[in-house]
Amino acid sequence: MVSKQDLLQWSGVPRSSFYYKRGDGLRGRKPTEMTVTQDGDLVENTVVLSDVEAILQQEFCCYGYKNFWDELKVKGYVINHKKVYRLMKIHNLLFNRRIGSIGVPRQFVRFRKIKAEKPLEHLCMDIKYIHIHGGQRNALLLMVIDAYSRKVLTHMLRFNIKKGDVIVLLSLLLREYKIEGITLRNDNVSQFIANVVRQFLKEKGVNQEFTHVATPEENAYIEALHSNVQREVVERFEFESIYHAQMIFQRYYDWYNKERKHGSLGRKSPEQYLREKNYISDPYKTEKKEEIVSNINPILSKN
Repeated sequence: MVSKQDLLQWSGVPRSSFYYKRGDGLRGRKPTEMTVTQDGDLVENTVVLSDVEAILQQEFCCYGYKNFWDELKVKGYVINHKKVYRLMKIHNLLFNRRIGSIGVPRQFVRFRKIKAEKPLEHLCMDIKYIHIHGGQRNALLLMVIDAYSRKVLTHMLRFNIKKGDVIVLLSLLLREYKIEGITLRNDNVSQFIANVVRQFLKEKGVNQEFTHVATPEENAYIEALHSNVQREVVERFEFESIYHAQMIFQRYYDWYNKERKHGSLGRKSPEQYLREKNYISDPYKTEKKEEIVSNINPILSKN
């Protein structure tokens, strides 16, 4: 009978490799569960984490682990910055983990291409810069389109567009069109990721989804509209004032919805396409704009 030692010698396998058993834990020395204070006392790591969480409760605190390390030394701990990093990482306290989840969480796009089967099922929203030549400054053009028909449902052109303006525009849209179970896709500009906007859409039953960073193809329909606006309006007109630009864009979108042919719609305009599909394209209104704005003001005052 041949011994194991002879077999290992003949096969060239070292004994250390043959008898090696991989452990389930991390390699190296087991981390300590206690931390030393400057007074020489030992406290559990849970106490240190409680102090870290107390620092995080400050309204504007979004420190990295090295700032927390400095704070803990001020509190009297004798601790290594690597240990601070390890404790914060294990308990999901690092920057952009807990801090970034405050408020309504963002839902990102799951499918790159929108497959709309009916009008007002998927909407797209975006902002484009428009140069006002007479004012020597840029204005912001906010647009919302229907992915099914490519119809421009609403738009706003102003020098400044804030989160409150977005809420007012969407409120008018939701009251003007009969929309149920709608999904609204947009990018990550500050006006759209504002918590008050996300909370408003959530209360209205709108599923808001965000495109990933640097992926304009995930909002391809409205990016195509931007291209048309650039070629057919921006590069052909010089705007004397913001009011001049607003008049031109109002005329453009009326023509765009009623007359402009789209290859993806069978060389038909959005409203022609809707009529062919036996959909009613005309909106109906349930309230006056003044009443809608007065109902929105309490929402904005809370934020």
